[in-house]
Amino acid sequence: MNRTAARPDPVPPGLTRMRRVAGLLLVLMAALFFASRAMEPAHPGWGFVRSFAEAAMIGGLADWFAVTALFRHPLGLPIPHTAIVPRNKDRIGDQLASFLRSNFLIPRVVARRMRRVDVASALARWLTDPPEGAGGQFRRGASRLVAQVLEGLDPNRLGGMVKSAVAARLSDTRVAPMLGQLLKAAMAEGRHKPLLDAAIRWAAGALASNDQLVRQMIHQRAGAILRWTGLDETLADKLIGGLDTLLTDMADDPDHPLRLKAEEGLDRIAWDLQHDPAMQARVEAMKAELIANPAMARWLDGLWEQARAALLRIAHDPEAAMRGGLGDVLRQIGTTLRDDPRLSRRINRFVRRATVALAADYGDGIVRLVSETVRSWDVRTVTGRLENAVGRDLQYIRINGTLVGGLVGLAIHCVDVLL
Repeated sequence: MNRTAARPDPVPPGLTRMRRVAGLLLVLMAALFFASRAMEPAHPGWGFVRSFAEAAMIGGLADWFAVTALFRHPLGLPIPHTAIVPRNKDRIGDQLASFLRSNFLIPRVVARRMRRVDVASALARWLTDPPEGAGGQFRRGASRLVAQVLEGLDPNRLGGMVKSAVAARLSDTRVAPMLGQLLKAAMAEGRHKPLLDAAIRWAAGALASNDQLVRQMIHQRAGAILRWTGLDETLADKLIGGLDTLLTDMADDPDHPLRLKAEEGLDRIAWDLQHDPAMQARVEAMKAELIANPAMARWLDGLWEQARAALLRIAHDPEAAMRGGLGDVLRQIGTTLRDDPRLSRRINRFVRRATVALAADYGDGIVRLVSETVRSWDVRTVTGRLENAVGRDLQYIRINGTLVGGLVGLAIHCVDVLL
């Protein structure tokens, strides 16, 4: 299996300092042990110091071995049950994926956790807080995190998941009733009238630009007597003039009978879309053909790549994104979210339901992605990052082990002297 090799992360200064402190403390205990052992014949009190230093040295060495054995072989020796993280990297990835699946990606767990998350308020603060305030710091930190996540995820696999989700939602959505409701609402508000006007203007323009074609068709279909007498030209003039007058009247008169007939036809289409099973079946068949069309898949590919590129640009430079027209729009959205509790509840409910649906539909895929990603990591990179993340606390374990071991040795020596 290929391993994704990466440049080792630099060791944090705090970890280097704690390593030195723990190592120097161990050296100090060793020096104190040898000095107290040499001075013990001179005075019995040095026995207490020797016992403390001896136990502290043993405790420090034991904890050094335990801490080192997590990430590598102590002193480079292949001692059994050492280098635990490198040897078990794949198993750690599988366990991490299983933990993620069991504790975060079960729908009921996701639903319970999402009830406590106020996405709308967080989004409103993120959009409206000025860059120089705490909101700006949150925005920059969140943007860096989003950029790292987008760059770290496999674009092809993630894009495939997004396309599959979109296609599945489109397949499950009954389009016909929705279109019928939209058309009915548009007609109730008069928003269909500009479309009718545009259709009439287009028809008038098409008639004017195809004048010769209409005349030629009439000439070809007219009888020999009409052509010999020239009545075909008169007929063509009358027909073209009548159609032009009709279209002009329709454009000028909102209550023209043909316009009213067209509106009746649109109203009938809206009713059929909502209630006629045959019409709904035809629309669903057209939708299925559209989704199955390779051009649709290519369009979704391009749409996803454009969205991903735009998200990366915004994530890399959030301050630039918040300037100009886009910033004004985003701030207005944030203000609306902040001041409209009903809209906030709707957004939170939508996010909760969408997250639960994603967990139910793609939880297994996300788990496999996590497991396979950890398996593909280079052992040295994983070990270095884990050690850098928790190593400072582990060095505290070494220091505590040294001091606690010394105190235990001192207590044992006190008991021995008193008894």
